[in-house]
Amino acid sequence: MFRDSRQTRCVALLFIVALAATSRLDAMQKSDFKPIDRIIAQAINEKKFPGAVVIVGHHGRLVFHKAYGNRSLIPQPEAMSEQTVFDVASLTKVLATTTAVMQLYQQGRFTLNDPVAKYLPGFGVNGKADITIRQLLTHYSGLPPDVSLTDPWVGKEEGLRLAFASTPVTPPGVQFRYSDINFIVLGALVEKLSGLTLDQYESKYIAKPLGLRWTRFLPPESWRSRIAPTQYDNGVMLRGTVHDPTARRMGGVAGHAGLFSSAGDVAIYAQSLLDRLAGRHSRFPLKRITLLKTITPGQPATGTALRALGWDVDSPFSSNRGELFPEGSFGHTGFTGTSVWIDPAHDTYVVMMSNAVYPNGPTSITAVRTAVANAAATALGIRNDHGKLIAQLTGYNESISGMRLWQDRNGSVLTGIDVLEADHFAELAQLAAKHGGTLRMGLLTNQTGLDAHGRRTIDVLGKDAPATIPGVQLKLLFSPEHGIIGTVDKPDIANSTDAATGLPVISLYGSSKEQRRPSPETLGGLDAVIVDLQDAGVRFYTYEAAVRYLLDAAGETGPEVVILDRPDPIGGSFVQGPVSDANTESYVNVAPIPVRHAMTLGELARYFNGEYRLHASLMVVAMQGWQRGDWFDATGLTWVNPSPNLRSLPEAILYPAIGLIETTNVSVGRGTDTPFQYVGAPWIDGRALARELNARFLPGIRFVPVNFTPQSPYPYANQLCHGIELVVTDRNVLDTPELGLEIAAALHRLYPGQYQLDKIATLLANRTVLHDLDSGRDPQRILEDWQQDLHSFEEKRKPYLIY
Repeated sequence: MFRDSRQTRCVALLFIVALAATSRLDAMQKSDFKPIDRIIAQAINEKKFPGAVVIVGHHGRLVFHKAYGNRSLIPQPEAMSEQTVFDVASLTKVLATTTAVMQLYQQGRFTLNDPVAKYLPGFGVNGKADITIRQLLTHYSGLPPDVSLTDPWVGKEEGLRLAFASTPVTPPGVQFRYSDINFIVLGALVEKLSGLTLDQYESKYIAKPLGLRWTRFLPPESWRSRIAPTQYDNGVMLRGTVHDPTARRMGGVAGHAGLFSSAGDVAIYAQSLLDRLAGRHSRFPLKRITLLKTITPGQPATGTALRALGWDVDSPFSSNRGELFPEGSFGHTGFTGTSVWIDPAHDTYVVMMSNAVYPNGPTSITAVRTAVANAAATALGIRNDHGKLIAQLTGYNESISGMRLWQDRNGSVLTGIDVLEADHFAELAQLAAKHGGTLRMGLLTNQTGLDAHGRRTIDVLGKDAPATIPGVQLKLLFSPEHGIIGTVDKPDIANSTDAATGLPVISLYGSSKEQRRPSPETLGGLDAVIVDLQDAGVRFYTYEAAVRYLLDAAGETGPEVVILDRPDPIGGSFVQGPVSDANTESYVNVAPIPVRHAMTLGELARYFNGEYRLHASLMVVAMQGWQRGDWFDATGLTWVNPSPNLRSLPEAILYPAIGLIETTNVSVGRGTDTPFQYVGAPWIDGRALARELNARFLPGIRFVPVNFTPQSPYPYANQLCHGIELVVTDRNVLDTPELGLEIAAALHRLYPGQYQLDKIATLLANRTVLHDLDSGRDPQRILEDWQQDLHSFEEKRKPYLIY
């Protein structure tokens, strides 16, 4: 129930395809497609289009195919036939351009994260130097929908010049915006890398291998009589001339539109694709591994529209999926009234071809497409899978799509200490039995160690546990950074005594490295060390180091370690940020893990113990009722400040971003009422910084100029700071570690002589990312580069997850 790597998603899809192949039925005999007749007849009657062709394939068979109405009405009616050729409009993007691009990818001609300007240098102007091939394919480039048609330009070269000169509306990688420019440029990329024009390439490497007799750009005059006309243009009916005005001005061949095809040929394409996925004999011109990559959601991690490479998965444009085909199947539409939807899970496709722009412009056929898909799915017994397929392909968080996450819930979570009490300390009884009936315990905890009734874990283990299990004794306490009551904010905390119990408190946050690890002498007098701490879910939060060092010592000296688990307050689904470099471990970088690891402290302890072979005897008392997608406000638990400056969930949400940059020469709001929600300094222009960051259109966050004055002993104490307040608008699409880099990059751009970027190194702990920031590389591109490391970490953490 967490976001898998793309490789894992491909494996999941292969499994789904295999399942589909084993569940065959005689669809022709058992299916009732009559509702499609009624839907199309009603659409014709309502003048949505003069006619249509619908084809449905299932388990390798053509189970339904029919032509309806007419393809033309003027000057006299011409009956629609299954042999009719249509201007497929934007189906060009997938049938021709995407397939061509992925063939070249398969040949190793580029990587998807390569900047387009690497191959088309003229494209790199006007802020487009960092736009990647992947971003063009998924429509996350930030480019406008189309080139301007205001001036009467004409010619392919002029069309490409306008596309190359376009200026992004938003920075690349942050917003889904369907854009024909994306595929105009991809068409040019195909031509540059192949040495062929796009129409030559499509004919030679796509249509010919698939045996598509009626698919091509620039259909010859001999095809005219079987082509469905589209729309009047200056009094002339377009028939065999591309309908899209940009493609028409470019001579009829472009990456976004211009292809003509029949319903039968589109069905051949879809069936060949399904055959390739299912491992059957197929002439589809991509290898299965490449095809799997093509159809797997590939939008940015924070994308709110699910887009594969070229293909639509779930976006405002996927009406032709209907309501029954599973989310995770894929397809595309064309403006003229064409569409295809392909469902590998059920080995099914639906092709619907019409000329819905005939004769005077488009009609809305969104509801018709949906109804046809629903009717086909119903006839074949396909039912809504309630997100199971998409969960397998994209993980619990569904690529961090804010519009697609589970709704917030009102849970009732029992933490580890609550479970221990509910079990009448059975886990401690089990350990005591291993030690001859006695159990000398230490407890690593602080003010967050409370049960559901507000009682300290110190008191529960010191009084209730011995009363229930004779022989159990709480001998001493350990405290992490900020001390046993969590109010000390200095780097050297001395040992102390717990006022209520008189128990000694051994500080694990002394001034030396040795004083931050439990000594063998201390552990030698204990049979077990219990841990009850509320973590923040962030790599540089030092409670994680305290647990790691405890496990190190326990592996050598032998006491049992028991983690009383608590929630990751910022959820267990969002794995984000760069993985820290190996061999750079410190108290704020205890292992090579991402900034936001999405693990509970119990899971993290299991990870440390297993991955680093610490050999500690570890037990985790798991929570009850916690789900990976839960933010802290879904748990029903009372918020207790885990540290003096982490005072609320909103601050915890922003902590992976703002905490990341707090070692630089800015104030992050410490010494104010809202730490980690402000960033500023006396030398910053808050309005300029807010304007710079808001112009990035980062998902889930906005910036407001503010002035604030931190109090002692924090940076810029008693000085007026100018800066920004961070306003979270959607926490489910916000990539907080990347946000931290965005702020650092903006400060570096605006104040290169004043902002001390190099000081981020301590908490960033990644030399490559720091170098890229210093060289002015776009943070969105930097984010793309660390994705493979994130995916590798996600695979490594799998065996250690509990929830």
